[in-house]
Amino acid sequence: MSIYDIPVRRIDGKEASLKDYKGDVLLVVNVASKCGLTPQYEALEKTFQSYRDKGFKVLGFPANNFAGQEPGSDAEIQDFCSTTFDVDFPMFSKISVQGADRHPLYKELIAEHPGRTNKPDSQLKKILDERGLASKNETDVMWNFEKFLVSRDGKVVGRFAPDIAPDDPAITGAIERELSA
Repeated sequence: MSIYDIPVRRIDGKEASLKDYKGDVLLVVNVASKCGLTPQYEALEKTFQSYRDKGFKVLGFPANNFAGQEPGSDAEIQDFCSTTFDVDFPMFSKISVQGADRHPLYKELIAEHPGRTNKPDSQLKKILDERGLASKNETDVMWNFEKFLVSRDGKVVGRFAPDIAPDDPAITGAIERELSA
């Protein structure tokens, strides 16, 4: 199955699919409004604005899988993103990225790219391990703001730990390589 065939819902409730973004380079991110990493919305928006005219999109998928850090409704999330971070990149309805009810999109993203690039000496990983919040399965999404980079032809070509910021050279370099491919 291609990620383009998986049904999703826009944050406004309209049915959609990633076919709408076929031919674009995508950064798919599970987001949350009440997380220590929530300020990454600003860098996600800046990265989107920097590359959007070259065929790049950030796609935000709110998820409440980690410590209840995305408790709001889709309308509340949309309002928070637009008023707090002036988010203009596409946002989608809240989904699950972990567990038995994991959305098919995340099943496919993980199946295509089970390993992630981790931040060296990650404080986030250390904290998650200390608090018993780290998944025992290394292929699982680590936390809010994990990023999957998808090529123009719909293949997952990169996966980045949550604490690697969207404007980190590891991510922007990978985006630029895909845009020039």
